[in-house]
Amino acid sequence: MKQAKPMLAATAIALSSLFSSSVLAQMPPAPHTMEMPVQPGLTDGEVRKVDKETGKVTIRHGEIKHLEMPPMTMVFVTKDKSMLDQVKAGDKVRFMTIHENGQMIVTDLQQIK
Repeated sequence: MKQAKPMLAATAIALSSLFSSSVLAQMPPAPHTMEMPVQPGLTDGEVRKVDKETGKVTIRHGEIKHLEMPPMTMVFVTKDKSMLDQVKAGDKVRFMTIHENGQMIVTDLQQIK
């Protein structure tokens, strides 16, 4: 009887590790490992204010998915001040922005016609 208990315990451990590894092998990966990073893309918005002197533009925008930013109105710095020659307050736009050195920088700005 004394030999049966250690043998029974060893069998139980072996079966449980066999069962858990086969179950884990059949499970799909966790959802967060299946998600692909969101690639930067253009975001829709409306120009609220243009400041050509400082190179800044205020845009009311939709969700910026690649930055996980909800819709809001905010001031952006433009990579190139000449982008602001194409837009004025009230224009519907599509734009690309990046977060760099603590600033939101517009790298592409297209007026929607």
